Amino acid sequence: MTDRASIARRALGLLDLTDLSDSCSVAEVETLCGRAATPHGAVAAICVWPRFVSTAKAALGPSKVRIATVVNFPSGDEGIDDVVRETRRAIDDGADEIDVVLPYRSMLAGDEERARSMLTAVRHAAPAPVLVKVILETGELPDSATIAKCARLAISCGADFIKTSTGKTAVSATTAAVDVMLDVIAHSGRRVGIKPSGGIRTLDDAATYLASADRIMGTQWVDASTFRFGASGLLDAILKELS
Repeated sequence: MTDRASIARRALGLLDLTDLSDSCSVAEVETLCGRAATPHGAVAAICVWPRFVSTAKAALGPSKVRIATVVNFPSGDEGIDDVVRETRRAIDDGADEIDVVLPYRSMLAGDEERARSMLTAVRHAAPAPVLVKVILETGELPDSATIAKCARLAISCGADFIKTSTGKTAVSATTAAVDVMLDVIAHSGRRVGIKPSGGIRTLDDAATYLASADRIMGTQWVDASTFRFGASGLLDAILKELS
């Protein structure tokens, strides 16, 4: 097996295969679920809009592929009660994982309490074993200190993962942001995962982020319980290499 094939095989089991396009349809979600199991193994999860969770549940059947969905997405500005209702409905429909956008504009405006209240409410609405991934929207944060502050807040509110981006802004995942987030995780005293998301399309992209995790967290740290890629195009690159 070549080094690139090793990277591809490793990345496949860490992939949250995603369709959060504005025009997404039932048929497209069913197609997405059909791609989740490949001749080389399955992805970790599929990630879809809340309205498609029940569709994904039916399409995946007894598969071990997990179902992730998004709330407070993509703006981060929705009301807490609305987000809690959507979270509970998604779990009732079969969601295993909730990706919630941190109210980052509130954080930037100095209203940390609103951000904390949102994340705490979602954590209560999505108790274990449901995973909660908090999207920091790092491309909209001004510097590494702010990224670190938001990461620490998310972890203190019970996040199972911290995630870079919605993929809906001009800047998505960057290695600089991921390195900051990994450093926060390393000093958190908790087992928390990371999800680079947005703009990750090639094996070289995947290899870069995996190398960061190996360097900061150790070579045995990365698995599907601690590391995910939020990407849709990456699967094509993985399958091209493995075939």
